[in-house]
Order: sequence, then C-alpha cells, then structure tokens
Amino acid sequence: MRLLSFERGGAVRIGTRLDEKIVDLYMASVSYFADLGEVNPDAKACEHLPPCMKEFLQRGDQGLQLARTVLDFLKGQLKTSGTVIGPSGERIIYHESEVKLKPPVPDPNKIICLGLNYRDHAREAGAELPANPIIFSKFATALIGPGDPIVYPKAVRQLDYEIELAFIIGRRGRHIPEEKAYGYIAGYTIFNDVSARDIQFADGQWTRAKSFDTFAPMGPYLVTRDEVPDPHDLAMQLRVNGKVMQDSNTSNMAFKIPYILSFLSQAFTLEPGDVVATGTPAGVGIFRDPPALLRAGDVVELEIEGLGRLRNPVLAGQ
Repeated sequence: MRLLSFERGGAVRIGTRLDEKIVDLYMASVSYFADLGEVNPDAKACEHLPPCMKEFLQRGDQGLQLARTVLDFLKGQLKTSGTVIGPSGERIIYHESEVKLKPPVPDPNKIICLGLNYRDHAREAGAELPANPIIFSKFATALIGPGDPIVYPKAVRQLDYEIELAFIIGRRGRHIPEEKAYGYIAGYTIFNDVSARDIQFADGQWTRAKSFDTFAPMGPYLVTRDEVPDPHDLAMQLRVNGKVMQDSNTSNMAFKIPYILSFLSQAFTLEPGDVVATGTPAGVGIFRDPPALLRAGDVVELEIEGLGRLRNPVLAGQ
C-alpha cells in the first residue's frame, strides 16, 4: 500500500493513491463505519484510523489491515455508484492538484541517519568502511515534502545532495534482535540528505550542516513493507536538471537494514514514525572532479525502484 500525508484547507490527513487520485483514508473510514451502522462513525474512525500518520502507525498491523479494508470498501462503492462521499457529504477523493503532499510522516520524533554506509561512496570519499555504523541525526524542522523548495541559505557555500533509502519504524521497541527487525518496520520512502559541505567539514561533525531548514526532503509515499520484498535490491537514481548524478543500487549497502535497526535499538527506543535514512551511494557533488554542487534554480529528482519519485527545486535564501 502507498500511504501518504496531504494537506487541504489547513488540515493534514493520511491518504493513499487510487489510480491517479488521492484518497482521504480517514474520511473514507468514517464513511465505512457509517455504512456499518456505527452511531458515531467519526469517533470510531479517530480511534482506529486516525488522520495523523504517526498515530496511525501506532495502530500497527491492525491499522494497516483496516486501511486496506476501507480502500476495498471505497472501490466497491465506486464500482456500484460511480461516486463516494462522506456521511454528511464530505469529499473523500481528490485530484493531486487539489491537495498539498507532505512528508509521509510530517512529525517524526527522530530522524536518524547513517554515514559512509555504501561501499562506492566510501571509495569516492577516500574513506575506509567503518567497523560500526556511523550515526547522526537531522532535526524534524528540516523536513519538507514533494515539490517544496530546498532553500539555499546565504551562510552556505557548498550545497550538496544525497539520495537515500529510508525505513519508517512501525512498532515501538528496544533491544531488537536482527531476526525480528523487519517486524518493526512499517515501510520505506525516499530521503534526500541535503548537506552544507563547507559547514560539515569546518564543524568536524555533521548535525548543523545537515539540519538547516528544508535540508530533509522526504516522500512521496510510505510504501508498506509487504510491497518491498527485498529492500537490498532496489535501483536508485538522483538527477539534477535531468542529468544523472547518482546511479546505484541498495545492494551496495555495507550494513544491512536488520543490523542497522538492531544496532540502533541497543542504544535507544525506536518509536512509530521514526525515520532511519540508510546512507548514500557514490556520485555526490563534492567528490566529483570538478565538484558539481547545487545552485539556486536547480531541480533535484530522486527515484528509487518501487517507491516513486521525489522532486524539489532549489531556491535562493532571502
């Protein structure tokens, strides 16, 4: 299932794709419970399929199964009547142009990132693969969604891109063994670890350089775990103004996802909605000869097999 978060009229809702349209899953569930004869379908929907992605993920597999049931109900209604509305006439289906796509999880408690986790990237950086995963964090205020501009701050001189596969935590856990790791993953998304290289190298650590506002484009979907049979065999490509800059495969990861998740959980509790970005392959701008860094006016497109396409323009800071 391709889950997403969207905004309309100031409200952010959980949704999914149906053909070329966006389905408001929360309002669809209200319609579903009303059809079952529930006295208060809104309260029932809030309890079992809440409009917030992070709260929805806390419902675990039961919430996901209900979302599938609601979508099947919606398809049946469309087949029978050709249209579907909420119990009080509310709209349930929108054209993408009518809504604003947000990051799939707009408000994660944690954004956890890995450095030097691709063999080809370590080679281009002239670095040895680390003995253990290199962990750093980005702040949630850096998050932006599809189509939102990456703002090039005036204080930055070297702005760079990094395509990454991210997994989203779907179940709270600590001290998770590798063999049980996938059971704690809700799904996968595309992540751009935008970086201010001049600040990164000057600071000697990465948090400030990678946490400027707008430096964490993510989306467009949270693709559920069942639709990604092998997350370690996905083609991935990043383009700037249509030119291919990164072209690799998740098979080049040094530390695989079960190990990463288990490793992280030995230190801190993982919670539904937490984002873990698994590192970038070769081709980043700073290590090209000559360097090929981002400029205002550029358009950055990221694509990972089965996960969709994430596109963001670069805008000069004011």
